[in-house]
Order: sequence, then structure tokens, then C-alpha cells
Amino acid sequence: MENENQFYHSVAIGNLKLDGNLFLAPVAGYSDCAFRHLCKRGGANFSYTEMVSAEALVRGSGKTQELMVRAPDEDKYAVQIFGGEPQTVAKAALIVAERVNPEVIDINAGCPVPKIIKTGAGSALTRDPERLFEVVSQTKKALTEAGRDIPVTVKIRSGWDSSSLTWKEAADASLKAGADAITLHPRTRAQGYEGKADWSLLAELVKLVCGKIPVFASGDIFSPENVKACFEQTGVDGVMFARGAMGNPFIFDETKRFLLSGEHYSTPPNIRISAGMEELDILIKLKGEVTACREMRKRFCAYSKGLEKASQMRASIVSANTRADFAAIFSEYIS
Repeated sequence: MENENQFYHSVAIGNLKLDGNLFLAPVAGYSDCAFRHLCKRGGANFSYTEMVSAEALVRGSGKTQELMVRAPDEDKYAVQIFGGEPQTVAKAALIVAERVNPEVIDINAGCPVPKIIKTGAGSALTRDPERLFEVVSQTKKALTEAGRDIPVTVKIRSGWDSSSLTWKEAADASLKAGADAITLHPRTRAQGYEGKADWSLLAELVKLVCGKIPVFASGDIFSPENVKACFEQTGVDGVMFARGAMGNPFIFDETKRFLLSGEHYSTPPNIRISAGMEELDILIKLKGEVTACREMRKRFCAYSKGLEKASQMRASIVSANTRADFAAIFSEYIS
């Protein structure tokens, strides 16, 4: 079978069977239904939503609903939630299950942003294994008691800082609580997104888990070559593209080609830019032209990477206010 390649292969998360192991990570401000739609078409085997506040869900905030919208062609996806109170996260998981019935609910125990951490969520959970255990176990219990057989997964960081690496304790707590998969971003909270991800910790996690559940890698996954190296060095079951997918939702197909045949393929610029315009059109329908164009500025900066006159383009992109503005900027790439 094509998908039983040494590196590119099928994977199971609880009761969910996926044909491949190349995923779109949860990325705030990016992985909405418009971008996930493009990534699915571009070969992503699975995608995660932007992180959704458990507290906001329980309070009934309307804004959280749009974060969970499933793309029309998205037959499988995960909703990621964050929160520091076990009961609140469990209640939020039930709300998510009721509203959108995702194939997976992922718990964020890795976000390094201060406003998330101060609530006891994100990276604060990686350094508090007992609380993380309660968050995962109470969420699993609530879903089971409600008759919802939805796998619960966890994303962690390597630790708080270089002197406090708690990924092992966090992973052990997640395992004991019944997590169906663990993703490790092997940077500390203090590193944020700077420095280098320590892939050696992924290899250690794979040994620790010992095949009980899948282990997924996040961090410094920017190219097909990165993916192959990560698989070779760590033995993980799958990888997540985050910043590596920005501006190129076709990175998944490019990576699959490379893993299966060694082919180095780069999606032509006109196809990438056309995808960006499609993303804009979807957002215009959802949010209106003004909001959509504002949100697409940073995304089109990513789409423009590597193009001739990219720096001049970016100077225009940051002040674009209409679809026509973007069409004019990229006119030579749009047929």
C-alpha cells in the first residue's frame, strides 16, 4: 500500500483512522476553516483548529463558534481547546462535541503566550503534571459519560525553561489520564518560537510511550527534508506543519511526494497565489471584505515569500484594504 511507506503511512488516534501522518498544526490567526480547506486540498491528512478558550465556551461567547467552523470538505478535523480548570475544560469539551462533533479534541498544554499562561492553561499545564492529569482525565470521563467516543489528545512543550524540563512528567500524566496521542513541541515556554527545537526529546518521548499511543512532532518542520530528517532521528508517528505551511498549503503534497519517491517538487507561484486569493474569497463570505482583507495581510506576506519583488509587494500588502488591492499586487501571478 502506498501509505505504508517507511515514513509516510497511516496512523490511528483512538478510534480514528487516518490515511497519512502529515498534519496542519493548530495556529492562532491562521488555521481557520478557509486555510484548513486549502491544506486539505493540498494533501494534509488531518488539521487542527485555532485554539478555543474553554472558559469562553462555557460562558457562551459567540466568537468562539466561528473558530470551530468545519470547512465544507473537511470530513475529519480536531478542535483544540485551552483552559486551566479541569471541570471547565471538561464542560467545554462537551459543548464542542455537541456543537461540531469533531473527530478529535486536543488539549493545549504548550502555548507560551503570557495571557494564556496566567490562567493556568497552555505551557502552565506542562509544568503542572497533576493538573494536566486532571484536565485530561476529567475531559475523557465527561465525554465517555455523555456517550461521545471522541479521542482526546494533548500538545505539550519541553518545559518552562532550560532549568525546568517537565515534558517527561507531563507526558506520563497524559498517558495515565488516558490521552489518545501526544504532540511534543520540543522548545521551552521561555524559548517561545526562538532558537532550535530539540528533536532528541522527541526520540526520548517515543521510547517513553513505547507504542502505547502515537507521538507527533511539532517544531522546526518547514520542508519535506525537515520531515524526513525528523522521522529518521526521532521515530515519531507523524508531524505537524505550523509556520512551515504558512503561504504554502501544498507543502503536504510536496512532502508526500518526497517521502514516497524522493521527488523534489515546488508548487508554482501562480498556484500558491491563486490559493491565497481563494482563501481571501472564503473569508470575505464569512466575515466581510474589510475584516477579511485585514486578516489576509499577514497571510499574503507569507504567500509572497520567494517571489520576485517580494519586499516591494509586502510594502503594498500591509496597507491593502480590498480584494481589488490584492488582485492588483499579484496581477502577474493570477490568470
